[in-house]
Amino acid sequence: MTDAQAADQKLDLNACDRELIHIPEAIQPHGLLFLLDATDLFIRREAGLTARITGSDSWVGRSIESLLGDRLTARLRTAAGGVEDGFAGRWRGIDGLDYDVIARRHIAGLIVEVEQSSQGAQPGIELISRLDAAGAALERAPSVRAVCERAAEAFRTLTGFDRIMIYRFLEDEAGQVVAEARSPEVESFQNHHFPATDIPRQARALYVRNPVRVIPDSRYKPEPLRPASPGAPLDMSDCGLRSVSPVHLQYLSNMGVRASASVSIIIDGELWGLVACHSTRPQLLPFELRMAATTLARGLARQIKAKGDAELYRERTRLRQLEGELIGHLSTERPLEEALADYGRDLADLADADGVAIIGAGGQYRFGVTPPEAAITALGQWVADQPGLRPVATHALSQRRPEAAAWTEQGSGLLALHLQGDRPLTLLWFRAEIVETVRWAGDPATAKKVGDNGMLTPRASFEAWSQTVRGRSRRWTPAQVESVTRLRDALIDFASVSQLRNLNRSLQASLSERDLRLEQQEFLIREVNHRVQNSLTLVSSFLGLQARQADPASQAQLLEARRRVRAVSMVHSRL
Repeated sequence: MTDAQAADQKLDLNACDRELIHIPEAIQPHGLLFLLDATDLFIRREAGLTARITGSDSWVGRSIESLLGDRLTARLRTAAGGVEDGFAGRWRGIDGLDYDVIARRHIAGLIVEVEQSSQGAQPGIELISRLDAAGAALERAPSVRAVCERAAEAFRTLTGFDRIMIYRFLEDEAGQVVAEARSPEVESFQNHHFPATDIPRQARALYVRNPVRVIPDSRYKPEPLRPASPGAPLDMSDCGLRSVSPVHLQYLSNMGVRASASVSIIIDGELWGLVACHSTRPQLLPFELRMAATTLARGLARQIKAKGDAELYRERTRLRQLEGELIGHLSTERPLEEALADYGRDLADLADADGVAIIGAGGQYRFGVTPPEAAITALGQWVADQPGLRPVATHALSQRRPEAAAWTEQGSGLLALHLQGDRPLTLLWFRAEIVETVRWAGDPATAKKVGDNGMLTPRASFEAWSQTVRGRSRRWTPAQVESVTRLRDALIDFASVSQLRNLNRSLQASLSERDLRLEQQEFLIREVNHRVQNSLTLVSSFLGLQARQADPASQAQLLEARRRVRAVSMVHSRL
């Protein structure tokens, strides 16, 4: 946005997310900006109060050496060669003030910023000692909240601003002040929420790229880049002197803030929050303190991550122990839903829930505070119809299932999983409603205030405004969702093992029955063989007796028959 476009006009805040704040083509007036040709270090464009600071109205077309001298120019030449950029040195203007010279490589050339210094630089050992003391205090903090509280005090001591706020971005992109250090004369915003529209998306992206943004006086008049560019505007994302959006300047004025500084808290490449510094008077944050604040913010980010990871590790360890105990107690002799029903309290403890419902082929089981039976049946079908395998987790169920508004007191929060298979199983964890009073820094509805001309303007009120939020429960933590996911996998394995054991038992029973039948069959065969043998022996005896009493001709025939019967008996006994 150019200086002409920014002149005291009300801007459409619907377009705030589209405002090109990285190419304002203007700077703040507490310094100078030069765009140099990277090959010969001649000045192509300039911005700032050049006449007051340098004694010349314009330096365009001249070498930077004629302004800054040989020593600084040599360092700028090194920066232009891609060896090292950043702080190049200190230079004194004709106004008698000291200025820091910062060089940054750019696709358009070399950007040199000459910004007002502190006029009394702190010795390096003093800054290092203060940063070391602040870092040690952060390390000793027992929790994330304590880290933020100590960081707020450390930043106030370092910068001297009237109010320091540790501002954290929430899931809905709104922000909350989680810690604050201030002088008694300024208003407190501790625990206040700020709507997402206060910091547009492209501003959050700039905070990731350029971690420090300073406005020494919000009532400044922007100094445009000269001459105007016939081509693409200069990308000033990395410039400390970059002029900010007039919407934001009006926002600060409405807030009663004269000077502002923001330092990004970046964790794993994501913008976790900001260190917001406010003063009711103009206040400079020179380059040396900006670098110290950036270093302290990085230490703060590391400690927030470390404390958060430690808390998460302890919770995960506790939940893994509960999972192991629960699975170890389940009986494989009964259907899974019945086995789980014996440990309803343990299931609730696993997710820190107020109630649990189990839906299986054998029926429905409920424990603790839960919605009505019919509602649970409908929820179970809804969960079973969800795509994917991840658990369903929400702390505001009525927003996803409008009918849940009828029983928010019993089930405003839902964590659920579904197991498919021959005997489908659905587990539902419920959390009761918690009526929450959220304190906003002004009515969030005024973040989209329509002016007389139909355009939107920055909100003007930051007085504490309370909002009662209903239909929500405590949020499910990532560790609890992970625990339920692991429980799902463990139950799938348990069901598979149980099914395998049942199959083994069934197979064993079948084998036992077969062995019994074979034994009976062998007994019958032996009995039949015995009786056949006896019968053949009896026939042979009868033929012998009859042969004794028969005439010689018949006797010969009967004896032949007897020999044949004996032969059959002998063959039968051998077989």
